[in-house]
Amino acid sequence: MKDITIGVDIGGTNTKYGIVDRQGNVLFHDSISTKQFDEVTDYIKALEDAFRAAVKNMGDDYQLVGIGIGAANGNYYKGTIEHATNLKWKGIIPLSDMLHKPFGVPVLVTNDANAAAVGEMVYGAAKGMKDFVVITLGTGLGSGFVCNGQLINGKHGIAGELGHTTVNYAGRYCNCGKRGCLETYVSATGIRRSVYKLLADHLEPSELRGISFDNLNTEMITHAAIRGDVVARAAFEYTGRILGTKLAETVVHTDPEAIFLFGGLSLAGDLIFKPTIKHMEANLMPLFRGKVKILPSGLQNQSAPILGASSLVWNHLEEKGAIPA
Repeated sequence: MKDITIGVDIGGTNTKYGIVDRQGNVLFHDSISTKQFDEVTDYIKALEDAFRAAVKNMGDDYQLVGIGIGAANGNYYKGTIEHATNLKWKGIIPLSDMLHKPFGVPVLVTNDANAAAVGEMVYGAAKGMKDFVVITLGTGLGSGFVCNGQLINGKHGIAGELGHTTVNYAGRYCNCGKRGCLETYVSATGIRRSVYKLLADHLEPSELRGISFDNLNTEMITHAAIRGDVVARAAFEYTGRILGTKLAETVVHTDPEAIFLFGGLSLAGDLIFKPTIKHMEANLMPLFRGKVKILPSGLQNQSAPILGASSLVWNHLEEKGAIPA
């Protein structure tokens, strides 16, 4: 009998999940819609049905030993999702309890960016590193911090919310209730907002003019920048300057070996990496200059949050002595 886990990445639009073996092979993956469910109980039932079908499809030679979940505002200690701004269901959702009952296996929950950090450490480009940071650049900005080989969860299980540190106290409104949060500038949504500001400030022609905010996406901005569009290139420079400056502050807190950029916005390559590195180095405390690498994730073509969420289960079982390390 071969042990398998289910790794889950809960996003505001879709929930991705995969069956993962001990070696980090994703044996099966699929997704369901998150946003279509108005009631969390209906969502959990849909998840349960999807998981059962996936495990059954694997055959009798496999047994499920645990479920790992990455979600915005996931609390590792409590197994809950707490006041997530990207989900319809408000308040505190006891996710671990709700899925443990039907499956009878350990269900571990963590922040989605923390799950990506664990995935990077176990299966990605951070193998062998003990001190690093993962920045996820999706609809919002998430972050996971690993120090001395341990993921930092914090006293309340919600450490590492770099996306909600402030870059402008009178800046853009954020879904978290604050103003000027980093993720309102550095994220897929943030760069779209920057493009619209820059379109108003610039007089030059731009292929991005005339595209509605709802239709504009990071890929369009990237392709326009590659073609030399003035506004698109300015948007990446502006975004990289803000991110690089904030990462210069972040470095002094944990002294990481590397900072990994993961997610859709990071796929723009040098358009985002070059200004980020330039502005981080320019703003670093001199003692740290030239010592911290900014690197692309080693799991860009896989699902780091799914692998990371799955590895939470393996780590948990090792600590319990249920499986060999």
